[in-house]
Amino acid sequence: MAVAASDKGRVDLAISGMTCASCAARIEKRLNKLEGVAATVNFASEQAAVSFNPAVISIEDVIGAVEGIGYGAALPEAVQDDDDPARPYRLRLLVAAAASVPVGLWAWLAAARFGGWEWVSLGLATPVVVWSGWPFHRAAALNARHGVATMDTLISLGTLAAWTWSVVVLVGGMDKGVYFDTATLITALILLGRYFEARAKRRSGEAVRALLELGAKEAHLLRDGEELLVPVSTLRSGDLFVVRPGEKVATDGIVTEGMSALDQSMLTGEPVPVEVGPGSEVAGGTVNASGRLVVQATRVGSETALAQIARLVAQAQAGKAQVQRLADRVSGVFVPVVIVLALLTLAGWLVLSGSGTAAAFTAAVAVVVIACPCALGLATPTALMVGTGRGAQLGIVIKGPEVLEQTRKVTTVVLDKTGTLTEGRMRVSALVPVAGVSQDGLLRLAAAVEEASEHPIARAIADEGRKRFGTLPAVEAFASNAGIGVEAHLDGQRVSVGRLSVLAAGGTVLPEGVAEQAARLEEKGTTVVAVASDGRLVGLVSLTDRLKATSVQAISQLRALGLVPVLLTGDNDRTARTVAAEVGIERVLANVLPDAKAAEVRRLQEAGEVVAMVGDGVNDAPALAQADLGLAIGTGTDVAIEASDITLVSGDLQAAADAIRLARRTLGTIKGNLFWAFAYNVAAVPLAMAGVVNPIIAAGTMAFSSVFVVSNSLRLRRFRPTREVS
Repeated sequence: MAVAASDKGRVDLAISGMTCASCAARIEKRLNKLEGVAATVNFASEQAAVSFNPAVISIEDVIGAVEGIGYGAALPEAVQDDDDPARPYRLRLLVAAAASVPVGLWAWLAAARFGGWEWVSLGLATPVVVWSGWPFHRAAALNARHGVATMDTLISLGTLAAWTWSVVVLVGGMDKGVYFDTATLITALILLGRYFEARAKRRSGEAVRALLELGAKEAHLLRDGEELLVPVSTLRSGDLFVVRPGEKVATDGIVTEGMSALDQSMLTGEPVPVEVGPGSEVAGGTVNASGRLVVQATRVGSETALAQIARLVAQAQAGKAQVQRLADRVSGVFVPVVIVLALLTLAGWLVLSGSGTAAAFTAAVAVVVIACPCALGLATPTALMVGTGRGAQLGIVIKGPEVLEQTRKVTTVVLDKTGTLTEGRMRVSALVPVAGVSQDGLLRLAAAVEEASEHPIARAIADEGRKRFGTLPAVEAFASNAGIGVEAHLDGQRVSVGRLSVLAAGGTVLPEGVAEQAARLEEKGTTVVAVASDGRLVGLVSLTDRLKATSVQAISQLRALGLVPVLLTGDNDRTARTVAAEVGIERVLANVLPDAKAAEVRRLQEAGEVVAMVGDGVNDAPALAQADLGLAIGTGTDVAIEASDITLVSGDLQAAADAIRLARRTLGTIKGNLFWAFAYNVAAVPLAMAGVVNPIIAAGTMAFSSVFVVSNSLRLRRFRPTREVS
């Protein structure tokens, strides 16, 4: 299946046959040598994120390159996701464990021995080494064919060496000890480690799989007044479908009929249902709690909010944090170094210790077995998978591992006002016409002009006008100047609506006392716009936007994380400072036009601040992109979400603090994992070379180190946000 240029040359391949971080490093190195290909291979998720130029290379060539070095690769849709990754180890583990118990007892307890026990041990150990250990030997042979050594090489060498030595001693009648117990127990312990590792790795990716499964499978398509039950995959944009109480919304759309409450917790993490009615946007996968709804589909398939979130999380999990790259380089060369160290150990014991061949052989096998780089390879991806998966459950989408690094460095958090600190639902609170103009006359002019604008202030004025008058008169020659105001022609008049200072600077005549009147309104925390007709002021419209219920707590939580909050808004200075004082922000940047927000962020950066930006609108997108860390309120626009590093699917600002805490916790887990993995290998290999650790203990501790790293990562599933979520 070739991927066309329209697919943008990006695909996630399911990789099979990887058994350690060295395998992942080898595949990644091979893919990145291909012309037009850039790839990262994730050992924990067993996937390769591949970007390629379809004009230069096809996906079949990419897959062929992976298969050419002894591994498997397939497009995700060709892989059965319900396969249990631990299943291949289960029966082999049972056989190995059953044989290891008696072989070990006879080797360690003289009282349990009987005549010919060594031969019986050979009979039990052989199927364990050959059949139970076959995956290791097969992988080692495939890699050897390509001149490469991996962790499987170490396991295969260790077990075969112990078994072969014992057979030679037994058949040759030599007066030496046999190591069948070593061969069987190493195989059993490594299989046990792989079994638990496979199960734990699958658990680390459960959050994203669960997210993908939340969508509806069927929809009640409305056609010619009749309902037809159809698969969701057949829905197209523009189709009408019915959602009954208790059913999931089939896909993203707009309500055309009905009133209900929707449970959106699967997307936002918020437990309180949201009231929806005609004109409300709804997301696929949310649950209809009460009334019957008719919805018109707007986005289907991979375009839905649910699919986009799952895709962003999957892409984040495929990436690599900077701290992982050193581990990858170490893993790539570690196995050959270990083999050299094992040979030096063997030679050193034979030449220097005088303890005999058995002691030298035991120490060399212990070095081979204990030096697994698996924990290094699992340290970052498992923590990243669990952390981003937990975030997705809480309505926090972390776009990539680089984001984790930035959260640790952030010193200042810049917050937009409207829609971020406030609800973003403005309402008209006062109409102040000049002498000779009625309130209705003022509102009629303002509402008619603002109806053509999408700004929250414009929508509030237009809504108030429709509420009073029903319909609004049509205007001509509408023009909008972002952050300044709008104007249009109505009944032969040129009507302008915008900031009082801007209208005055443009030549609008202001009656005496109007500026003071506007100032008094602004001191109450309201936003004031002026309305002019043919260059003469008609009056003022005052609007209020309530603070979100959790904004005060959110600012307190951001401060507790060591961040300095800054309010950045296009609103006037008086209103901005009133709002800032209510939530506990001391630093205010007001009267900032949309195109200047990014410049203000850049100015803070030039002053030495590491800046996080929280916003929700189109006008916030440049600032979100400019910031060192961009957090988009997910109730905002697609443009803002695309420009951000973290998306907060809910509108709760406390999620910003939770997102930073979760990202920092995930980064801390990664660093803890890497420290353990490095410390383990640094300490264990010298102990094995010195003969302090025997091969059986080596096998057990090696398996434990990998399971420990994965289990440590799984603790992130218990991350609890400060806000109330389901």
